[in-house]
Amino acid sequence: MTPEDMAVKLEAVDQRSQSNAHRIDDVEKRQDNLDKLVTSVEVLATKQETVEGDVKEIKSDVKALAAKPGKRWDGLVDKLLYAAAGAFFAWILSGMPGL
Repeated sequence: MTPEDMAVKLEAVDQRSQSNAHRIDDVEKRQDNLDKLVTSVEVLATKQETVEGDVKEIKSDVKALAAKPGKRWDGLVDKLLYAAAGAFFAWILSGMPGL
């Protein structure tokens, strides 16, 4: 191999090396962007879990509030029935002679 052939091959290797260096720089930039994206997705997942917990809490509060009027009505009906039963027994007792 002559010195001229070696110089030509060395130049080709040098050009390939520079081309590879540019490609590696591009890959590093893409990897940095990918790392940022992964971090963002992790943050979003954490926030989603928090929101999901908040939504479950809100749903249970809404169910409790929705059930409250029904419980009040049931309590009122029970009290009215007790009052009616008491009045009925008082009427019966007041009508019995000898008591």
